[in-house]
Amino acid sequence: HLAGATPLPRAVATPPAVRPPAADLGDVVGQLRARRALEVAAAGGHNLLLMGPPGTGKSMLAQRLPGILPPLSEEQALASAALHSIAGLPVETGAWRARPFRAPHHSASAVALVGGGRVPRPGEISLAHQGVLFLDEMPEFDRRCLEALREPLESGQVSIARAAGSVTFPAAFQLVAAMNPCPCGYDGDARIACRCTPERIARYRARVSGPLAERIDIHLDVPRQDIDPARFGGAGGEPSAAVRDRVITARARQQTRQGCCNAELDVAALKRHCALDDAGRALLARAAERLALSARSYHKILRLARTIADLDARAAITTDHLGEAVSYRMLDRGMQSDARA
Repeated sequence: HLAGATPLPRAVATPPAVRPPAADLGDVVGQLRARRALEVAAAGGHNLLLMGPPGTGKSMLAQRLPGILPPLSEEQALASAALHSIAGLPVETGAWRARPFRAPHHSASAVALVGGGRVPRPGEISLAHQGVLFLDEMPEFDRRCLEALREPLESGQVSIARAAGSVTFPAAFQLVAAMNPCPCGYDGDARIACRCTPERIARYRARVSGPLAERIDIHLDVPRQDIDPARFGGAGGEPSAAVRDRVITARARQQTRQGCCNAELDVAALKRHCALDDAGRALLARAAERLALSARSYHKILRLARTIADLDARAAITTDHLGEAVSYRMLDRGMQSDARA
């Protein structure tokens, strides 16, 4: 072969077989509004907070988000594998192109969540790079751990400084969080009376600070559903594969138009790609006044509306798209007032 007389056959890499996600969105019966919010979050790369009583399907929905996300590119898969290797974790070849899903327990320390140690290693937020970080029972996490998420949510990376130097790990993750509305879990429930005082509820919700809540694009109430044995024993909802196709199409529109997901649009890009007509500006102005929106929340609504328009295959954002986006921010005023309390 080296002399050029008898060339060896060219080596062809065999791509690893990709296992389909075990958790399918078709398993979720009902909760149409939550399913829609999950699709919007996947299509635009938006962060999501699910709030509702115990047993309404919040964790079930969160676990199915990776199954409707586009597969990782080769470059993204290599970056994810490298981070797992640095942390001393095995790399599953069957999940090579699958988005990582990390769900740390609420007792996790700040080092476990963000990264660190004498020899700095990546934490859960870096292990979830290009994937999903799920925080179940979010208010039960240590307040310092939650506040440490604020900068990575904005920058997509985390820097760990030590005496010998500093290390920066990528941490472009999609946050999905779940929480009860109060300590007992039944505030606002139509069937079970809440046993918490207003002061206890305010203290519980204040564990998630206003600045952190603002960085979460979608705040959604997940109410209790009536149990119908015939309905729950029959076919489920739309499967993940069908939803994933729409998500991939919407993300392709975003890449063609601006080269990134809608959740990553900066202020200058918002002006170019999220222009509103007079009716849209009037609607958003009323929402900003009624909900006491900050500038960050205002921009979140514009990004959400752009994603909803992309799912609808529309070039322009309409008042219908804005109205749906505003409905996903209805917890803004409550969360901020609780944080001040």
